[in-house]
Amino acid sequence: MDYDAIIVGGSFAGLSAAMQLARARRRVLLLDSGKPRNRFAPFSHGLFGHDGQPPQAILANGRLQLLSYDTVSLSESLATSAARTGGKFGVTVADGTIHTASRLILATGVSDDLTGFPGLQERWGISIFHCFYCHGYEVAGKRLGVLATSDRALQTALLLPDWSEHVALFTNGVLTLNDEQLDALGARGVSVETTPVVALVGAAPGLSGLRLADGRVASVDAIFTNPRTRMSSALAEQLGCEFDEGPSGPFIRTGADKQTTVHGVYAAGDAARPGHNASWAVADGVTAGISCHQSLTLPQPSCR
Repeated sequence: MDYDAIIVGGSFAGLSAAMQLARARRRVLLLDSGKPRNRFAPFSHGLFGHDGQPPQAILANGRLQLLSYDTVSLSESLATSAARTGGKFGVTVADGTIHTASRLILATGVSDDLTGFPGLQERWGISIFHCFYCHGYEVAGKRLGVLATSDRALQTALLLPDWSEHVALFTNGVLTLNDEQLDALGARGVSVETTPVVALVGAAPGLSGLRLADGRVASVDAIFTNPRTRMSSALAEQLGCEFDEGPSGPFIRTGADKQTTVHGVYAAGDAARPGHNASWAVADGVTAGISCHQSLTLPQPSCR
């Protein structure tokens, strides 16, 4: 079947985009390999109407609702390549099948580089987090650490005292603070540790401290950090989309309508914005779905 739109990625952004197109009675194929970025977290927070629910349960319910629309098809397949073929886009999946559509929405997400310390992967989403808006409430009042991976750690350390009066910033050899910044941290009650961190302490997935290069152990119950991210898929690069560099890694450049620099290709969610959380992904997906639908009918400006 030739589709109006193919959506690659079936998490919060992809499902939201698909829902808009389904309700516009367009033929939609949703491709999803079943590995959302937040699969390591037991609960999702901050998403209106779904606060505290397991992310996999939210996604399963979203799929069920989406598939009640008879113009929607779902394939649990990994999209391996994409290219423009004439006036259409062709997406090849792992078994070699090629699906075609007039429009393409990339909601492929990003993956986190969790290779910095042994044990980081096992604690990710449980005692080590990247988003205090998503997880700060659940660790409020505990001993919290900010493990610097970039200059962004300063902002995190300045905001985190809203959740706890016990906050320490570990500069870890990647963040150099001036007197003004040190004064600002002191005014917020944040302690600063400049000795590099060499290991995580405590039985995973829990955390009791950080071992420092001089042998000391700094007691912490949870850590907030921003690992580098990478694209979960090479499709955007294959299609010739342009990228911007964000605080943690590259993201696909889009306009306000979520169209990329390639006409007819849209992008939504973590792969297409510098900041990441479920609510933003949903909003991006809605925008991409509506913009994609309108582009199928209304006259469109030339590619930016």
